[in-house]
Amino acid sequence: MSPRANKDRSREHRSKDITGAPEDAEQSKESASTNAKRVAIQEACEANDIDKLIDLASSPAGFLDDSLRKKAWPILLGCTSHELESNIPSSVWLDKPRHRDEDQVQLDVRRAFIYYPSGRNEKDIEEYKQRLSDLITNTLRTYPMLCYFQGYHDIVQVLLLVLGDKLAPPTVARLSLLRIRDFMLPSLSPALKHLQLLPCILERIDATLCRHISGTRPFFALPATLTLYAHNIQEYSNIARVYDFLLSQEPVMAIYLFAAIVLSRREELLDIPADEPDVLQVTLQKLPQPLDLERLVADTTVLHSRHPPETLPSRSWQRVSSLSVLKTSRDLHRKQSMEEAQAIFHRQEQRLRLEELQEKALTAAWKYRRPVGSAAAALVVGILSIWLRRTGNDRILWFYVRRISDSWLHTRP
Repeated sequence: MSPRANKDRSREHRSKDITGAPEDAEQSKESASTNAKRVAIQEACEANDIDKLIDLASSPAGFLDDSLRKKAWPILLGCTSHELESNIPSSVWLDKPRHRDEDQVQLDVRRAFIYYPSGRNEKDIEEYKQRLSDLITNTLRTYPMLCYFQGYHDIVQVLLLVLGDKLAPPTVARLSLLRIRDFMLPSLSPALKHLQLLPCILERIDATLCRHISGTRPFFALPATLTLYAHNIQEYSNIARVYDFLLSQEPVMAIYLFAAIVLSRREELLDIPADEPDVLQVTLQKLPQPLDLERLVADTTVLHSRHPPETLPSRSWQRVSSLSVLKTSRDLHRKQSMEEAQAIFHRQEQRLRLEELQEKALTAAWKYRRPVGSAAAALVVGILSIWLRRTGNDRILWFYVRRISDSWLHTRP
C-alpha cells in the first residue's frame, strides 16, 4: 500500500473517532443517568418512600425494568411484608368452594397472552395460561364477593408477568379490592359512572372538541379504562410503563389519561364530521398508534394538576359515591386493610341494591302516573318512606320524589 493510501486511511480512522466521540459521550451520559435513577428507585423502595416513587414513576421510562417493578408495585398498592412473605401454600385455594364465575374465567384465559410474552413456544404459553387461571381463581375463591368481569384477565396477566407467582397473589388481591373494586361489584353501573367524568374533563380543557364529539357516549373509553389499558396496548414494555404510572396515582387518573389521549387527537377528530357519531365512536375506541407514552404521562399529570376532580363542571365529582374507589383510594399514603376494603365492598353492594329498588319504584310510579292518580302515587311514596326510614336511607327518597314531581309537572296539559 502506498504512503498516500496509508495517510488517507489514517485520516479516515481519525475522522471516525472524532465523529463517534459525541455519540459515545451521549451514551455514557445516558447510562450514568439510568444508573442513578436505578439507585434512586431501589433506595425509595427500601425506605418505603411513596412520594419519591410517585415522582420516579412519572419521570421518563418509569421504573425502568421488571426487577425494580417487583419492588415498587407492591409498595404502591400497600402490600405488607407479611402478605409478601407469607408461607401459606400456594395451593390452599384448591380446598375453597368454587366461585360462580370460574367458567367465564376459563373462557377468557384461553384468549390470554396473544401479544406477550414474545418468543415463547406453545408449551410455555399454555403453562402461562394455567398459572393465570390459578391466580385468578385463587383471588376469586379467597374473596368470593368479587364479581369477575371480562377484561380482568388482561389486568392480571400483566401483574403475573411482572411480579411472578409469589408476589402476584397479594398484589392482585389488593388491586382488586382497593383500586378496581367498582368494576367487581354485581353491577357495572359504578364503572359506567367513572366514564361520566370524561366529558367533564374535556369540557374544561377544550369545549370545542367536547361539543364536536358530544354525539357519542363515553362508552368508547370503557375497554381501556376497565382494563387499565391492558386490553388495548399490545406492547409489553408499553403496558408495563403505563402501569408504573397508573399504580402510582389515584384511581381517577385512568380517566384523565384517556382524556389526554383524546386531546392529543384533536385535529384527527375534528376532521370527522360531527354528524357521523358512529365513525367518531370507532375512532375514539381505538388508541392511536404509535403511542407517545412519555408525552401522554406528562400531559395527564398536567391535566390532573390544573383541573383536579373537585373542580370539574356539572358537579360531576360530587355525584361520585363516597364509597367509590375514586374517593376511598385517593391517598396512597393511607394503608387500607383488606378487611376495610371488604366492608366497603359490602356497603357498596347494599347501596346498589337500594338504588335498583328505587329505580324500579320510580319507573312504576311514572308508568302508572295517569291512571293511578295522585292518591296511589302518595301511597307508593308513603310505603317507600317508611321502608327507607327504617333502613336509614330516607334522605335519598326526597331526591326521587322531586324527580317524580318535576316529571309530572312538565307533562301536564
